[in-house]
Amino acid sequence: MISDYILLALDNLKHRGIRSWLTMLGIFIGIAAVVSLISLGQGLQEAITGQFASLSTDKLTIQSASSGYGPPGAGAARKLNEHDVNLIKSVDGVNMVVPRLIRVGKVEYNKVAEFDYIASMPDDREQIDMIYAAINVKVDSGRLIDVGDRGKIVLGSNFLKNDNFGKPLKTGSSLKIQGKNYEVVGILKASSTMQVNMAILMNEKDMKDALGIGDETDIIVAQVENEKEINDVASRIEDKMRKDRKEKKGEEDFSVQTPVKALGTVNLILNIINLIVTGIAAISLVVGGIGIMNTMYTSVLERTKEIGIMKAIGARNSDVMKIFLIESGLLGLVGGVVGAVIGLLLAFGVSGAANAAFGSVILKVTLSWPLLLMSISFSLIIGIVSGISPAIQASKLKPVDALRK
Repeated sequence: MISDYILLALDNLKHRGIRSWLTMLGIFIGIAAVVSLISLGQGLQEAITGQFASLSTDKLTIQSASSGYGPPGAGAARKLNEHDVNLIKSVDGVNMVVPRLIRVGKVEYNKVAEFDYIASMPDDREQIDMIYAAINVKVDSGRLIDVGDRGKIVLGSNFLKNDNFGKPLKTGSSLKIQGKNYEVVGILKASSTMQVNMAILMNEKDMKDALGIGDETDIIVAQVENEKEINDVASRIEDKMRKDRKEKKGEEDFSVQTPVKALGTVNLILNIINLIVTGIAAISLVVGGIGIMNTMYTSVLERTKEIGIMKAIGARNSDVMKIFLIESGLLGLVGGVVGAVIGLLLAFGVSGAANAAFGSVILKVTLSWPLLLMSISFSLIIGIVSGISPAIQASKLKPVDALRK
């Protein structure tokens, strides 16, 4: 019997043709928005998690509180310096401290100039080994920057992929940075950390000399003795720097970040964004539900005589109600399935465009069956709920009154 109802409902939807598709338009938009944006949000979350994955759990990052956009330390009211480095070294529980510079500089090659990120490498064996272990880099060709390397640089993997200079870069090439020549001694393999892929690594003394940097640093990486006490060490660093700078709690012009804390903050922001996106998409679904309700009311008016005939030959109120509920449910179901497909295509399209633009896989969309099933189920429920009132109205029609119309 139910199969007969479904076939009848499908026939009715097919008969209305374009009106059925227009009715489902709101469902298409809502489900497509939910599936595409949440899928992209999950992909973005995985990409950002990958950026933090290279940071060890026994390392803290201290930097100035910036007043604008840019690399760490850019636009900061008060930059970190050698005094801060020594202060952090004196904190109980800190094993090693490495100051680093991350700036933007003018890079020239093949008579083409552009501005790229430049990151410093320390001139100390223990420190340089710690940084390499932390960012987990490997060379595609050549070698890494070593202690005492002057006039040498290592390029991130993006320099091998892009064609901005009109001539391929390779080990042995000579680049001009801020008007001074440097030899490329290595090119890195693609890393999960996007910043590493985009950066030029060079000796700290060379970088200070090229960019005219004095007693200042952008990031201080502190390795703790016991990673289980990392939060306690972070608190001690904050207290000591706050006291040294004569600042009140909550008014610091610096920040101390642990990998877990930083990742937690990012995940919180992404979850809020996903919640807002879901709310906006829900509005589209409500609009779609109203469209289904309107169509079903119209269908009741158009098929009043048909309902009268069905009742005259023995159809019960419940039979009529089932027909209309199945019909409205099918509108929601089909709308959900088509919307989910559109959403996935949009998500993969945006992901592909983003990866092509950055030259590496930074935004990966995975097929989430729970998300698809939940979206389609929710769409089906919206359709059924929207059809309840019209179905009740249709089931209550009296045969005699219906046949007269």
